Amino acid sequence: MDKIDSIRQWLGTGSINVFGIQFAGKDTVGKQLAQVFGAEFIGSGDVMRATFVDRTTATDQDVWRAAQVGSLSGSLMPTEEFKKMITERLSRADLDGESLVLSTIGRWIGEEGPVMDALNASGHPTKAVLLLQISEEEAWRRWKIAHDTRNGGRHDDIDEARVARRLAEFRDKTLPVIEIYRNMGILLEINAEQDRDKVFADVVDALYEFSRA
Repeated sequence: MDKIDSIRQWLGTGSINVFGIQFAGKDTVGKQLAQVFGAEFIGSGDVMRATFVDRTTATDQDVWRAAQVGSLSGSLMPTEEFKKMITERLSRADLDGESLVLSTIGRWIGEEGPVMDALNASGHPTKAVLLLQISEEEAWRRWKIAHDTRNGGRHDDIDEARVARRLAEFRDKTLPVIEIYRNMGILLEINAEQDRDKVFADVVDALYEFSRA
């Protein structure tokens, strides 16, 4: 059995949550993992934008309004509305029996508990958390490339002030979440200041070793 098959078997219908500061490559790694594991990829930004576009997915109008503001401004949703939105998404029947790869679901302190509770309740327990490590200097270098080429994707990736705000939010609100996962013994730290193939290979190796521990 190769490493991918071994990890897939260990993961079952569980979930892996991928964290990192802006431009660390969370969605890139997350989508690669989802593809090789045959898992469902879920990013909080994607869920928020889908909630705004398809109003019928939001059973709570406060959630829809928060998703609207977040989608149009590039800001994160308030914690209470985020909890409701992501719990609603994780409980949908289309995820039954699937393994999940998440991109920074529950990035603010206080959101990690409800996210893990929702994952457990829906049959997708958190099996591991990945932290893609890059420095803020590297994040700004990658921002400059995106800014100069206009290939950054979302408008908040191009706006310098919004990037600075996201980096500050990561320091103040996300690092405490990461410490909780570290204390749980499920955090795997990856050097993401390498080429993409090496980063992904290191992720697979880390998950393989962790799954066998």
